[in-house]
Amino acid sequence: MEWVLMIAGGAAALVAGVFFGFSDFIMRGLIRAPASQGAAGMIALNRTVYRSVFMVLLLGLVPVSVALGLWAFWQFDGAGRALTLAGGVAYLVGVLAVTGLGNIPMNVRLDAMDGQPDETANCWPRYVQRWTRLNHSRTTGSALAALCWLAAAHIV
Repeated sequence: MEWVLMIAGGAAALVAGVFFGFSDFIMRGLIRAPASQGAAGMIALNRTVYRSVFMVLLLGLVPVSVALGLWAFWQFDGAGRALTLAGGVAYLVGVLAVTGLGNIPMNVRLDAMDGQPDETANCWPRYVQRWTRLNHSRTTGSALAALCWLAAAHIV
């Protein structure tokens, strides 16, 4: 079953790569635009992401994380178990919880401001700073999950 860990690790690495792109240059590019344009770009990205392959990976790894954790708990021992469980916790906490409790509520509030340039301009600098900080956590969580699962695949 090491191939399952390899696929999950690869998928988590892809998720980490998308998050890294946002943290590295997408958000920096959006903040350099005038506030209303940067916010409009972010709103458009947020609306587009829900119908993307990325969402399949992002959400698909949630049940995979749980399944791998259960599987590791009953089938593995030692470092293989610890790495598999750590990968699942990193993904569920560092990606799912941060996204659901942090990034998504912020995106919903920003979307509600669409068409209100003054309110958007006031909110945008704080939004970018906080959203990006949360995104760094998601990048770290998904990268850690990928590393843990790929390492576990070589142990089990």
